[in-house]
This record gives sequence, structure tokens and C-alpha cells, in this order.
Amino acid sequence: MRDLFFLAFLLAAFGLSIRRPFLLVMIYCYVDIVAPQRLSYSLLAKLPLSLIAFGLAVVTWIFFDNKKGTRVDLLQGLLVILLIYCGLTTIYADFPKEALDKWSWVWKALLWSIFLPLTLRTKLRIEMLALTMCLSAGTLAITGGLKTVLGGSGYGSLQLLLDDNSGLFEGSIFSTVAIAIIPLILWLARYGTIFKPSRYVWAFAIALCFACLLIPVGTQARTGLVCAAFLVVLGLRDSKRKTTYIGIIVGGALLALPLLPAAFAARMDTIGNYQSDESASTRVAVWGWTWNHVLEHPLGGGFDMYRQNELQVNKVVVHNVGGQITREIIPYTDRARAFHSSYFEMLGEQGFPGLFLWLLLQLICVIRMEKIRRRYATPVFEDMWIRPLASALQGGHIVYLLGSLFVGIAFQPFIYMLIALQIGLHTYVKRREEEARWRPLTGDIAPAAPGTPIPNF
Repeated sequence: MRDLFFLAFLLAAFGLSIRRPFLLVMIYCYVDIVAPQRLSYSLLAKLPLSLIAFGLAVVTWIFFDNKKGTRVDLLQGLLVILLIYCGLTTIYADFPKEALDKWSWVWKALLWSIFLPLTLRTKLRIEMLALTMCLSAGTLAITGGLKTVLGGSGYGSLQLLLDDNSGLFEGSIFSTVAIAIIPLILWLARYGTIFKPSRYVWAFAIALCFACLLIPVGTQARTGLVCAAFLVVLGLRDSKRKTTYIGIIVGGALLALPLLPAAFAARMDTIGNYQSDESASTRVAVWGWTWNHVLEHPLGGGFDMYRQNELQVNKVVVHNVGGQITREIIPYTDRARAFHSSYFEMLGEQGFPGLFLWLLLQLICVIRMEKIRRRYATPVFEDMWIRPLASALQGGHIVYLLGSLFVGIAFQPFIYMLIALQIGLHTYVKRREEEARWRPLTGDIAPAAPGTPIPNF
């Protein structure tokens, strides 16, 4: 039954895209996030669905889509350089076979983020991409949220549609993504035009945000808790009633604390004492090993180079017997330990040049969104949506950068879609200002020459 549903849905979507080629772009985003071919038992599982959707989206855009307003951006050039550099490190990787396996999906994620902004030439298309990303990720969030409420959660045991601990289906990774999309969900509820703001839209948006907040609880991912706490603090920036906002957050936290599972609270306690947890203590060790290794090999070792590490780690176990507290140090050896950090993932695999390119990409994105936020501090009515969208994208991106400290998601495709969305907003705003000769701080329009047509946006 599941196969028939996915097949019917995809056939209907492909059918609608015959007259509207841009829908194929959204279909690929949906396929890349939800991965229906992996959820299928037989029909779709045998098809290279992702590659088919990718090829159709690119080909139809080249031959049939309107290119008016399309611009190439500096960050797309930076992504091209990163793509080429990662390809070169793959050729000389320390583990050629494993490196090729990771390269098989990394190149698509980078190439898609280069291509995607070319299609985002209108506000409607920018909104469609944001909506597709939120609803697609929301599919996993709703499933995980329901299972958490019904008691089917636990560290490493919460299944998000698929019994697979890779990609977005991995608990810590999706916890970061789920928290990062909350600002975008709220923006769609307030400024969306596809689903216009209404009590039903707001009810669904609030429920979806709640489901996203439940993901760190259900997965017991410490990364998600840290990201959620940071997002709450970040929300103060744009809050007009800060006292009320703080009161709601504190009240909600006090109500939620007694309802949290004991296992969740116990796992969160390891944040303060990382040596008592094997997962946390070994990741600190692998970070040190990676740094020392790259000092000797500045260009990195290619994808999955962590497979060569061997770590000597001490785990500290605290015993409390009759009020007498003792600490026991248990030494153990760990091999082929993954990075558990995007920063060290880039450093170890791509060396100092790759880390520099990646950090520069993130920094430019954050700065650009901040510039848009400031330029559109007092916009005219029809541009009220721009500053909040820039804030939502910037907030989600910063949450990703925070979560990346503890999760290896340097090449997570969803994040590169978020970057493409920021590039699309930046190029749209830049083109609009140039064509209209508009000064966003005052909302004034410079006088045009007689007979100059008013641009249609």
C-alpha cells in the first residue's frame, strides 16, 4: 500500500510539472529529503529516483524555464571551487573505496546547491522552496514527534520513517535540522502566500514546531537540546515584547520539565561531565587526533580518513555508595571513530584549504543575511517579508553551525539547500534594488527617466 501511495503521488507530481517545469526542482528536493525510494518495499526501490528527478529538473530548466532575472552569485563560484577541491582529494584519498562512496552523494549535494539559486528568480519560487523543505522535513518531525509522545523514543532507537541511522534519519543530525527549520516554519505561517495566514495555518505551524522540539527529546540527542536552547535565546533578538517572551519560555520550560523522560534527563547530565560518557569522551579524543594528523598532512586525507585512527581514552565512572563518592578511571581503546564534528570533518578530510573554503562559505551567508536584515529594518509594505525571512534563514544557519560542533554534517544536502535559499534571496533582493533603483532604508524610489517601464516583480 505504501508503494502504491508513493507511486501515485510522484506520478501526479511529475504530471503537473509538464506545464510548470519548476515543480521538478521541488520534486527533487522532496525526494532528496524524504527519500521515498528508501521507504519503498519494491516498486521505487529498484529505480534511481533521485538521479531521475535531478536530471529532469536540470534539463527542463535549461530548455523550458524562463531565465528572466536569473543571476550568478559569488557563492556559487565558491561552491564550484569546493566541489572541484573535494573531487581532487577523493582521487588521492587514504581510503579510495570508502571515499568514492561518500563522493557519490556529496557531488550531487554541492552541484544542486550551485544550480538551485538559478531557479529562484521570484518571491513565489523562494517561498515554494522554503515550504517544500519545511513540509518534507516535517514528515520526519511529525513521525518522530508522535512516537515520542506515545513512548516509542530512546537514544538510537527512535525510527524516523526508516530503520536506518544515516543521513537525516540519524537522531543527532535530524535534531539539528528540526530545530534549524523552526524559524522558517514561523515565517511561512506569517508571510506565506501559498497557504495564506489563517487560524488553521497557524495551528499546523505551531504543532509542527512542537513536533520539531520533541525530536531532541525522542532521540535523546544532546546536540538538539543545545540547539533548542540557543534558538530560544536567539529569539530575543526580534522579539518586540521581550519580557513577555521570556515569561512564556520560562513558563513552558517549568511545565515541560516534569514531563521529560528520566532517560532523557540522565543523558543530558553528561553534557557537564563528558568524561562519564563514552560517546562524548571519545569524540574529544578524535578531535585531538585529527588536529595532530592534519599538522602532518595539511591537505587532508580525503573522505572517511577517520578510519585510520586509534584512540586511547580514559572513561571516568562516578560511584555513589552510601554518600561516599568515588571515581573510577577505565582506560579503553577505540578505533575508526568518526569525527562527530563538521569542523573536524572538514579539517581531517579536506585539510586546511577545505576547512577555509567551508568556513568562508558559512561566514558570507551569515553576514549577507545580517546586511539584508539591517537594510530592510523599515521597508515599504510589500517588502515586509524580506527582513523576517533573512532573520529566519540566518537563525537556522547559526543553529546549524552550532550543531555542527558536535555532529558531522559538513556535507548534509539539506543544509546546502538552506544555503541555496539564502543565495536566492540575496540575488533576488539585489536585482530588485538595481532594477527599481530602490533605497530600502527609507522605502524611497529614485525618479526614473520619462517613459521608463515599471519593473514587474
